[in-house]
Amino acid sequence: MDRSVIARFHKWRLKNLSHRAFIYILSIVVGIIAGLAAIIIKNSTHFIHELLERPHIWEEFNFLYIGYPVVGIAIVLLIVKFIFRQPLSHGVPNVLYSISKRKGHVRGHNMYSSAITSIFTVGFGGSVGLEGPTVVTGAAIGSQLGRLMRLEYPQIILMVGCATGAAVAAIFKAPITGILFAVEVIMIDLTTFSLIPLLLSSGTAVLISYFFLGQAVEYNFQLQAGFKLNELGFFIFLGIFAGLISVYFTKVYLKLDKFFEQIKSPVKRLALGGLGLGALIFILPPLYGEGYEIVNACLAGNFDAFFEKGLFSNLQESIPMVILFLVAIVLFKVVASSFTFGAGGVGGVFAPSMFVGATAGLLYALAINYFGLGNIIPSNYALAGMTGLMAGVLHAPLTGIFMIAELTGGYKLFVPLMIVSTFAYLTVKLFLPHSLYNVELAKKKELITHDKDKAVLSLLAVKELLETNFTTVSGDATLRDLTRAISKSHRNIFPVVDEDNTLLGMVKMDDIRHLIFKQDLYDTVMVRDLMYMPEHFISPQDSMEVVAEKFQECGRYNLAVIDDGKYVGFISRARVFSVYRKMVSDFSHD
Repeated sequence: MDRSVIARFHKWRLKNLSHRAFIYILSIVVGIIAGLAAIIIKNSTHFIHELLERPHIWEEFNFLYIGYPVVGIAIVLLIVKFIFRQPLSHGVPNVLYSISKRKGHVRGHNMYSSAITSIFTVGFGGSVGLEGPTVVTGAAIGSQLGRLMRLEYPQIILMVGCATGAAVAAIFKAPITGILFAVEVIMIDLTTFSLIPLLLSSGTAVLISYFFLGQAVEYNFQLQAGFKLNELGFFIFLGIFAGLISVYFTKVYLKLDKFFEQIKSPVKRLALGGLGLGALIFILPPLYGEGYEIVNACLAGNFDAFFEKGLFSNLQESIPMVILFLVAIVLFKVVASSFTFGAGGVGGVFAPSMFVGATAGLLYALAINYFGLGNIIPSNYALAGMTGLMAGVLHAPLTGIFMIAELTGGYKLFVPLMIVSTFAYLTVKLFLPHSLYNVELAKKKELITHDKDKAVLSLLAVKELLETNFTTVSGDATLRDLTRAISKSHRNIFPVVDEDNTLLGMVKMDDIRHLIFKQDLYDTVMVRDLMYMPEHFISPQDSMEVVAEKFQECGRYNLAVIDDGKYVGFISRARVFSVYRKMVSDFSHD
């Protein structure tokens, strides 16, 4: 866009629009664009999926069943290598990293790169979902629009939150879920200032979705009977069961992700991941694609859909074999998703989480009924299982509750959804303090949370606080040379370095004050005899949380920054506190 046009627009809006009104308008624009993006991604994926099914290859088992996902991922790798020419970061963690370490700057190519690659991955049957790429696409739209409109950091983050919430709201036709996702997962502060933009963007996105896709709920759930108090224990144990499965899901995903990261060759990753995925699909056909048909079958309390294709189509008459088959599906869905990502596919874990949750809920209910522990309705527990896995895998209990209720229209089971979500979340927190999305960022202390102190610290960087106006001296210098340096410096610490700028030690003004006026010592006392090596240093790679801990531990007012032994500069406690206070003020701006 022409800069002169942008300049004229800014001049007009400053004259005619209040800042609040401008943010409201932008949130509506973000909702429209993110909503359209979500619809394009969803419809394009379904178009490819239906195109591949036209030969009716599913009427009986076909080896194309194995090959389609590999072909789709191969197309993705070619697109990334020859068109985008840069690696694509995965889904929601990419958004969280951009918020915490890039001041809300999501790279522009994410407005289309994640969308295009996920369409081929999922359209060809990769065992992942579209939600993560849709969220990244929305985040990039919000970020780029915020930068174009010259918004400050808090408003850019708000636009990212509005766009991600709008993307989720549009793809699931679930406006409240979109808002809760932005708050719980993207960590947007829910203030009086942010609430209205989030409502506007999510509501606008859902209206766009209604216009193009109709108002029918995403999943067809028919309530057979409501919640009964005598089922309370069953729902509590389902929540615990869902929490334990969430722990398994997260740990297996992270281990396989780390395994594939160690394989540097894309061809080897495609071969290993693709063959692994193909083998799993050959043995367990329900693992093919997103699995929405399977989820709908679970919500109907029907397990026949699991056996329509593949090697085990004759097992559905035996409930014990059905139970064992569903156990295998629950255990291996995350493996299939990990193989899809490991091979180079692009997608999200929303759909796999919901798939596993619905299957686990159906499995739980069938086992309870078969072993004579109760007589419960499988469809209700499949619905609640979806909530449990969403709460457990994403660490977002409210998002799980409202998403499943909005997706299915299952509001009459709101209480059991709350019970399962709560116990799943409490169970998973015993084993995993952080969700699958943010565990790696949390390890590096790069994660923004709702704790403002930690959030602000994560936004600060060592290089932004670095002070370099300290006068350096040589270890071979004399007291006379040091005195001259003191006369020209406004600092009371003098780093001692060699010709390669390697830090040898430091001289502190208070330690040599008694020598300054003894001129007879000027040429006999050497700096190397006066210097000391401090115990605490800062690395440019240290997080600000680590820096704060070091200041607290040593009690000093200045700490040297050392990079691989080389002197870089100092960070002062006063500067950290000053910048921190300003950041808190900006972060809390309402």
